[in-house]
Amino acid sequence: MGIQNWPKSDRPREKLIHRGPASLSDAELLAIFLRTGVKGKSAVELARELQELHGSIGALLEADLATFTSFRGLGEAKYAQLQAVLELTRRHLLESHDRGDEITSPEAIRKFLQLQLRNQEREIFYGVFLDNRHRILRSDPLFMGSISSATVHVREIVKGALACNAAAVIVAHNHPSGIAEPSSADLKITKRIREALELVDIRLLDHFVVAENRVESFAERGLL
Repeated sequence: MGIQNWPKSDRPREKLIHRGPASLSDAELLAIFLRTGVKGKSAVELARELQELHGSIGALLEADLATFTSFRGLGEAKYAQLQAVLELTRRHLLESHDRGDEITSPEAIRKFLQLQLRNQEREIFYGVFLDNRHRILRSDPLFMGSISSATVHVREIVKGALACNAAAVIVAHNHPSGIAEPSSADLKITKRIREALELVDIRLLDHFVVAENRVESFAERGLL
């Protein structure tokens, strides 16, 4: 039976409008995005099948074009719409950590760095420069690398910190391999960055490694 034949209170769109988005299941939210089902399946049934096929909503949202469009009923137009929604969401979330915003907790900076570095195909070394109240002065990718490494120039980090009159710095990089464990090279470069910044009275607050759903903190692990 098609969704149009369901009681109004059970239809995903009406349910969202009257009860709010939190009242909907993952499949119901996905059904609103899909808009229509396929022959023999409602949008909700199609959504549930997609969930089962990919294993999770996260895996579906991160699927590449070929994987996404291999399922009947999903074409390039739907893929483009989904990517637009995801990018709008990413930009909305990043606005909460724009220039001048205060980093209030380790969890806040974790989420910020995940938005910047998660799912990148190349290794990126990222810097967040803060004032003495831990408000963001500047945040940028500093060095771009390959799928396994990025060359880090400590002098450039110090120059960047001095240029914006930073009192503290947080650095981060991603591991495209999906393994969040810091390497021996990560430990060495962290030590060099910390020592160089200390010479100009700037604190290195933390170094994060971002990999898939994990973010490892050097500070929390006593590695700084």
